[in-house]
Amino acid sequence: MTIRRAYPSDISDVRWALIEPTLRSWQQARIDRRPTGEPARTDVREIFNAILYVNRTGIAWKYLPHDFPPHSTVYYYYAAWRDEGVFAQLNYDLTGLARVKAT
Repeated sequence: MTIRRAYPSDISDVRWALIEPTLRSWQQARIDRRPTGEPARTDVREIFNAILYVNRTGIAWKYLPHDFPPHSTVYYYYAAWRDEGVFAQLNYDLTGLARVKAT
């Protein structure tokens, strides 16, 4: 994670621990498919925090503050996660955890 002041919309460490494996494995699968195998240049937690910021504030993507990754990068990840079912998988996994905890 980059050094910046936290926004109220940032994900907590405890919540991040629940979703990090899914997002990191998605990112690693993408890296493994690259012919060069070069590592990711953007931290997925910062991407997720930027998505939460847009969701919470209702701003347009291009108005993301400069301490987040570029808006085009954030939207690229958002669209890929949406289209590839990552958000749906997270929803399914987290709902299952909540149900187990409730019993």
